[in-house]
Amino acid sequence: MIRKYRAEDTEALISIWDNAEALAHPFLSSEVRDQVRRDMRSLYLPNAETWVLDDEGVPVGFIAMIGKEIGGLFLDPSQHGKGKGREMVDHVVAIKGPLTVEVFKDNKIGLPFYERYGFFVTGEGMFEASGDETFKMAMSAS
Repeated sequence: MIRKYRAEDTEALISIWDNAEALAHPFLSSEVRDQVRRDMRSLYLPNAETWVLDDEGVPVGFIAMIGKEIGGLFLDPSQHGKGKGREMVDHVVAIKGPLTVEVFKDNKIGLPFYERYGFFVTGEGMFEASGDETFKMAMSAS
């Protein structure tokens, strides 16, 4: 089941992020990770439109939206490869239409996921906190 984020989900979502982020972004320093973790609690989760993938009352993933941009999509690693990421993106696309995302060029999990989903590169950017390069991606409007 996919449902809206509730404040009591915060610790579970940060735990999911910790586990999934370590696999997706092994190139980030511990200082950058610590800052993002703090920002998740105080800034990202309270201010984004976040949807939680709930498995019998236990959060196992989430997608955080800023308008039509995916600000974050994280899934507990035990759920990888089961179509759950696609399920979360499908849920948001059904509400908002075509989406955009910015993903690290070195993200060996997220980048292939978005490419398989049908996102294409529209530009390049940089994550200022670390200097790592990113791809800006979008879904086709059709």
